[in-house]
Amino acid sequence: MEPIVTPEEMAAIDAAAPEPVDELIERAGAAVAREALGLLGGAYGRRVVVVVGKGNNGADGRAAARRLERRGVRCAVLAAGEAPASLPPADLIIDAAYGTGFRGTYEAPRPRDPATPVLAVDIPSGVDGLTGVASGRPLAADRTVSFAALKPGLLLADGAALAGDVVVADIGLDTSRAAAHRVHDADVAGWLPSRARQAHKWQAAVWIVAGSPGMTGAARLACGGAQRAGAGYVRLSCPGAATAVDAPVEVVVHPLPAEGWAQAVAGDLARFAALAVGPGLGRSAPTTDEVRRLVRSAPVPTVVDGDGLVALGDQAAACVAGRAADAGPVVLTPHDGEVRSLVGRGPGADRFAEARELARTTGAVVLLKGPTTLVAEPGGQVLAVDAGDARLATAGTGDVLTGVIAALLAVGMAGPEAAAAGALLHARAGDLAWSRGLVAGDLVDHLPAALAAVAGGPIATLHPRR
Repeated sequence: MEPIVTPEEMAAIDAAAPEPVDELIERAGAAVAREALGLLGGAYGRRVVVVVGKGNNGADGRAAARRLERRGVRCAVLAAGEAPASLPPADLIIDAAYGTGFRGTYEAPRPRDPATPVLAVDIPSGVDGLTGVASGRPLAADRTVSFAALKPGLLLADGAALAGDVVVADIGLDTSRAAAHRVHDADVAGWLPSRARQAHKWQAAVWIVAGSPGMTGAARLACGGAQRAGAGYVRLSCPGAATAVDAPVEVVVHPLPAEGWAQAVAGDLARFAALAVGPGLGRSAPTTDEVRRLVRSAPVPTVVDGDGLVALGDQAAACVAGRAADAGPVVLTPHDGEVRSLVGRGPGADRFAEARELARTTGAVVLLKGPTTLVAEPGGQVLAVDAGDARLATAGTGDVLTGVIAALLAVGMAGPEAAAAGALLHARAGDLAWSRGLVAGDLVDHLPAALAAVAGGPIATLHPRR
């Protein structure tokens, strides 16, 4: 996993370094120069314009320019605020005007040729290092060199689009105390447990309580996600729908009454390894009461999504706190609107802080959905998953994710890892599916290939990545 630190944390890391500032600047300049040479495809006779500010970011840019000049690159170093609105012709622009601590508005000078590649130093100038929100008109980078660790602003809001490809350069700083990390395929591969030779279906059984009469599509998708992510047995109950449920053929449908079902489910979970509740349940007052009772009394790890989150509302913390000590984690999976159901307002721009606060106040593992999905646990650690793309923004994909996380809990993964792995596998399934016209059911079909890809095995799919 890659560490992620806030600008404030990065300043403390810099201050604690045993090396003098000048040495760190030279290391950073060397890292920038290496990336610049890679983008240039050569050195001698190439032209580079370096836009520098007055702080350490500008100093890094100047150090890079000195190194490039020693390699035969012709460098023009221009001060931010004094550079012309249209920069001189160049083969590369190095944006070293402002770093992650910038406050204010920045109108970046533009390349003479819009096709000129741009290399940003630590973060595109004008982007908030904490929130990713751009002020003014920053210059979009083709590549960004971040030092020692990623910054939240590179993964969030405008910053994720403006940063281009992000490279983290090791300049010898100690980031071992970072409280947030970016998750990669190799991390998930390491978390996935191997199935024992003597395994049987009940060792990874999942019970899904979802759907409502005439509205069982969400339940079907959640079941499919659980099946394809490793659940050995899936039971589905749609309160009030009896057996008239559109479930996958391998799923066992277990009828429940429309009201008074929470105690029956909680009392029959002994053979199950995980529970998922919420997708498509509806929002009636009796349903709200039953969801709260079930989350409080379920003796197994529990995922709550969709209407289940609305049902918990401001009682989420009380329901989680009322669980038995050995019941396992609760994973809440809200999008921004469902956050409002839980705390009365949507998340602010500092999404890392918002995810941490929601996890702290509810006592649950919180998966905050978004272009970069954040998984926070009550102690403050955060896992970030920035895989996937806008293809996932379609009805039902969240229901699939619910089932995937439930299955990963059932096979023995810890709450934060199950949530983060579920988000990454969900994204990889989308990568392998249709580039246009993807629907949630496609994710279910491509989950086995996604698991194989993440684990480094062969992929069998009709629709490889384009």
